Amino acid sequence: MGIVDGKIAIVTGAGRGVGRGEALELAAQGAAVVVNDPGGSSKGDGTDASPADETVRLITEAGGTAVASYDDVSSFDGAKRIIDTAISAFDGLDIVVNNAGILRDAMITKMTEADFDSVISVHLKGTWNLTHHGCVYWQNESKAGRQRRAAIVNTVSSAGLQGNIGQANYGAAKAGIAALTVITSLEGSRYGVRANAVAPGGATRIVNESMPQIPVVEANEAGEEFQRLNPGNSAPMVVWLASDESLMVSGQVFRAVGNSITRYHGWSLGANVDNVVKGEPTRFDPARLTDVLAKNLFGTRPGGLQMNR
Repeated sequence: MGIVDGKIAIVTGAGRGVGRGEALELAAQGAAVVVNDPGGSSKGDGTDASPADETVRLITEAGGTAVASYDDVSSFDGAKRIIDTAISAFDGLDIVVNNAGILRDAMITKMTEADFDSVISVHLKGTWNLTHHGCVYWQNESKAGRQRRAAIVNTVSSAGLQGNIGQANYGAAKAGIAALTVITSLEGSRYGVRANAVAPGGATRIVNESMPQIPVVEANEAGEEFQRLNPGNSAPMVVWLASDESLMVSGQVFRAVGNSITRYHGWSLGANVDNVVKGEPTRFDPARLTDVLAKNLFGTRPGGLQMNR
């Protein structure tokens, strides 16, 4: 018996790295898992069934239950087929873990339109595609009197939440996913859906792509000895968020790297200044904002840097 025993889960990008670790842990904790991965390169090129098949093999050999899916999450219809695979194979759906991703790093001035569009399409649109089709299913189940305790766990990154040079496309997608997570939690609660996000870590293909000095590590089996760069280390947090143990948690974003879990605090309102003239609220004069904001918002000296003109 595990904490997701009897539940039905989808994990996208589950053929390798972080996604494989999540699929293995979900299965070890009792879930039936749809292992989705088209098996392309880290840039999104090509297809290969073997990564998804290997994850399925590892799960079934350990006594778990899993089937493979090779559909592309960036396709609206493909995402629907992934949802339908779970319903057809296991007669339902309780958990969606959106992990699929590619990487096409470049500085903004060097990044092509294709580089930007492809990364946004897989990460952000792919997450929305699965979220949309999953929520339609769960909403219909609720209307039919079969409301499920459903959970979506999305994958974000410090590149989107804190920024990283050369990853405008990836970072924008991940920041968008964080916002999508919060909005999904607000909308989904009425029909039994929670949504949270995790920024994982580990020595994956994608990490190695941007930092070649870090060798790739695979999460090949549940319960393997702890390694700080093991991409399976974030899986326990993902599984907990997917379980009924975390029913009180929704709309939250976490960092789970190595043996550490941290809660992110998103954009929040800070210091404030109002423009009031003779007791009446008044529009700001742009020419006055330098000194007003320096004093009241930024805590710096009025006047700012004096430039030679």
